[in-house]
Amino acid sequence: MLTKARSYLRRYRGLSRNVLALSAVSLLNDTSSEIIYPLLPAFLAITLGATPFAIGLIEGFAESVSSLLKLFSGYLSDKLDRRKLPVFAGYALASVVRPLLAFVTSWQQVLAVRVADRVGKGIRVAPRDALLAGSTKPSKRGLAFGFNRAADHLGAVLGPLAAFGLLYLLANDPANPTADDYRELFLYAAIPVAVGLFVIIFFVHDKEATLRAGKIRQEPLRLSLRGFDSNFLRFLIIIALFTLSNSTDAFLLLRAQQAGISLQLLPLLWMALHLSKVLSSLVFGDLSDRVGRRKLIFAGWIVYALVYCGFAFVSAPWQALALFVLYGVYFGLTEGVEKALVADLVPEEKRGTAYGLYNLAFGITVFPASLLFGYLWTAYDSATAFLVSAFISVAAAFLLLTVKNPHFGK
Repeated sequence: MLTKARSYLRRYRGLSRNVLALSAVSLLNDTSSEIIYPLLPAFLAITLGATPFAIGLIEGFAESVSSLLKLFSGYLSDKLDRRKLPVFAGYALASVVRPLLAFVTSWQQVLAVRVADRVGKGIRVAPRDALLAGSTKPSKRGLAFGFNRAADHLGAVLGPLAAFGLLYLLANDPANPTADDYRELFLYAAIPVAVGLFVIIFFVHDKEATLRAGKIRQEPLRLSLRGFDSNFLRFLIIIALFTLSNSTDAFLLLRAQQAGISLQLLPLLWMALHLSKVLSSLVFGDLSDRVGRRKLIFAGWIVYALVYCGFAFVSAPWQALALFVLYGVYFGLTEGVEKALVADLVPEEKRGTAYGLYNLAFGITVFPASLLFGYLWTAYDSATAFLVSAFISVAAAFLLLTVKNPHFGK
């Protein structure tokens, strides 16, 4: 047992400086974001008088803009042969706009701030993933992406804890914070992502082997699917199909409430989910380097189907808790592993574009997925909605078996 633990730690010590630095930045940024995100709906509804429709519009529109920009930013990072600059620009934009939430007076202004924040995410994500892949040997890609996702999810654990601590220190009544309490907290939330900018400046470097003295390539800038083989395009279509089953997690939280989880315990349930994500991302990212990406993604999508089948019939709080922990395992089996698979399937000089296309495939169907789920729940019942989603995910899982990974010979 001790020998295995030492071997496991040695693999993590072999991660490059870029992977460690970018993971630290992900942790800091997500800590900042998750200080704000759990409290933003209450701030919008209570302080600014926003309706549920307005709250949904803010998040839906912001994420849609982000998905589209990931494609273009990844493509341009390929053409410019620069990854670090758009990564820095994306995080810098977030550090500038998040404090502005302390000064908003209407939900329309919150919409503008959230869109700008998500624009930053759209700018940085695809180049960051391409930089992670380019800074890692193929035999450790799963480990690197799993480590990065674990750091990101750890931020989602630390953020709510920091928000709780800040409210306890800042508010006279932490259970009922005032508008001024919210605004002061939003200012503090900008600190972690600002620290992350210094990490990028001093510890993140473009991979020299892929640079061309900073010169733009001579071929015309063309954004198309040409240059990607049918195997990768098939993978994108299957990702879009699976995402059609992947509706907003708000429906899972609603079912947890119906199963008996009280409102006061929902934040603890959310933390349990992210702790599960952290641990499973570390374990399964590493495992994908040894047994193959496709097997783990297939297993993850089957786990997802089982979780949704479980939510169709959940009836007790302990069942909801168990399903949320298992749901975190699904993320560990798929999130980092899917990104490692993208790097396996495309040439290095096209990875920025490839990650943009991967995020676009996800973005195309993520909004319709929630609409479909909501319609089925309203027109029939929750069990029907969860079971239909489970069926779609199983279909996508078996289609995934048609995708070949050249690094594993199958």
